[in-house]
Amino acid sequence: MDDLEVLRREFEAEDGSFLLRLRGDLHWDRQAFGRLERAMRRVCARYEAEERLDRWLVDGYWFLADFVPGWTGHPNFPRPEPDYYEAALERLHDLQNWFVTGRSPYTDTHVWPDL
Repeated sequence: MDDLEVLRREFEAEDGSFLLRLRGDLHWDRQAFGRLERAMRRVCARYEAEERLDRWLVDGYWFLADFVPGWTGHPNFPRPEPDYYEAALERLHDLQNWFVTGRSPYTDTHVWPDL
């Protein structure tokens, strides 16, 4: 499955998606988040030089960066360990910024660690 198809499935909260597990099951699925995050990163790199962006992609990046911290911010939400959780939220924000501006917040030599 190509990255755009992964993002479409994730942004539409289809079966097995990170967003569906987060919203419906109140479960942070690390494997699903990793799949989503890697696809978001690759799409950012692919679209860096684009002058026009598809609305559904912009909406998806924006929604995730805003929704996930709000939804999981409740004290009773079963969040993963704090270091991982904070890094994941920062990553969503960084990817939102990169996609919308077309500029990575890091240098070209930055290595994005897997979460």
